[in-house]
Amino acid sequence: MSRYLSSAEAAAALGVSRQTLYAYVSRGLLHAHDGETHRESRYLAEDVERLAGQRTRGRKPREVAKATLNWGLPVLESRITLIEDGQLYYRGNDAVALAASDTVEAVAARLWQCPVEAAFGAAPPSPPAHLAGMQAAFAGQRCEEALLPLFTIASEDDPTAQWQASPERLAAGCGVLVRLLAACLLGTAPASTPVHRQCASAWQVDDEGAALIRMALVLCADHELNASSFTARCVASTGASLRASVVAGLAALTGGRHGGATARVEALWDELGDLRPAAKLRERLARGEGLPGFGHHLYPAGDIRAIGLLSRILPHHPEWQALIDVAFSLVGQRPSIDFALVALRRHLGLPPDAAFGLFALGRSVGWIAHGLEQRSDDELIRPRAAYVGPRPAPA
Repeated sequence: MSRYLSSAEAAAALGVSRQTLYAYVSRGLLHAHDGETHRESRYLAEDVERLAGQRTRGRKPREVAKATLNWGLPVLESRITLIEDGQLYYRGNDAVALAASDTVEAVAARLWQCPVEAAFGAAPPSPPAHLAGMQAAFAGQRCEEALLPLFTIASEDDPTAQWQASPERLAAGCGVLVRLLAACLLGTAPASTPVHRQCASAWQVDDEGAALIRMALVLCADHELNASSFTARCVASTGASLRASVVAGLAALTGGRHGGATARVEALWDELGDLRPAAKLRERLARGEGLPGFGHHLYPAGDIRAIGLLSRILPHHPEWQALIDVAFSLVGQRPSIDFALVALRRHLGLPPDAAFGLFALGRSVGWIAHGLEQRSDDELIRPRAAYVGPRPAPA
C-alpha cells in the first residue's frame, strides 16, 4: 500500500520550507495528492525520497547526468505532450479521448499546429520513380529492417528544409512524409486517403479493424521525450530537415530497447502458446528473465494507451485477459502499449511485423512535431559529458 506524507513531513524530509515545497509542485518536480480534507495535500513518500536523492546529487555532475537521462528530471521544455497522473495529453487534450474518434491526420495537424487541409491535401504525393523497384527488392524482409532504407530513398529534404519559409508548403511537406512512410510500410503507392484506411485496405480488414488501427496510430503519435523523439529533436536542432528528423527517429526505433519491444512481446507470446501460461511465466521469472510488454515507468497503475486499446480487443479474447491477470499476480505490472499493439496485430491477423510498423507510422507524427518545436527554439542541443576516464598526466 502506498505511504503518504503530509506537507510538513514532506518539507522536513526535503529540508525545505513549505513555500519551497509548493514551488517544487508548481514546477512539476513533485505531485500533490488530495488529502483527507480539501485544505491539506499529501505526497507519496517514494516521490519525496526520489526528489531528495536528486537534490543530494546536485553537486555531483556525474550523478546528475545519470539521474536525468534515466527517467529522471526533465531536460527541456515542450508544449507538445504531457504525461501526468497516469494520463496522456496532446497539447492539453486527452489522447485516449482523441483516439476514440480522431484520425491520425487530425491529431497530426493538432500537434503540428496547422490546418489539417494544409498538411493532408487531396492530391497524393508523387513517389520517386525507383520506389516500386525498391519495394520489390525489400519484399519479404521484416519491417524493422526495410522501413528505414525504403523511407530514406522515398523522401527528400527540400519540402521540410529549414529554409522553407512558406507555412503552407511546410505543412504539406510534413503530410507527405507521413503518407510516404505509410506507403513504405504497406508496399503500396502513396495515397491521399486516411492512413488508417490505407492500412485496412492493404491488410484486408473490415471497418471495425480499421477503427482499431486508427486508434492505435493516434495513441502512438507522441510520448514526450522517448529515445527516438529526443533523437529527432537533436537532429532538428542542427538545422537539418524534418525529413532527416524522421530518418533519425526510425534509426533510433530499430534498437532493441525501443522499437524492438514489440518483437520481444511477440516472442513471449509464441513461447507461452495456449497452454499453462502461468507455469511458463513462472519458469521465465525463475530463469531471471522479465516479462516484455508489462510495466511502464511513467504509468505505475497501467499504461493508459494499452488500457484504451485493449478495452476494444480483450472482450473477444478472454484467454488473453487471463494471461494478463496471471502476469499481474506474479509481477504486479499491467500491459504496456507494446503488448497492446501485438494483441491488436494478432486480433486482426495482420503481418507479423505490423505492430512495429504501426508504432513507427504513428510516432512519425510526434517526431515531426518535436522537430518543428525544436526548430522554433532555434537552439542547438549540445549537452556536456561527465568525463570519468583517466586524467591527463601533470604537465
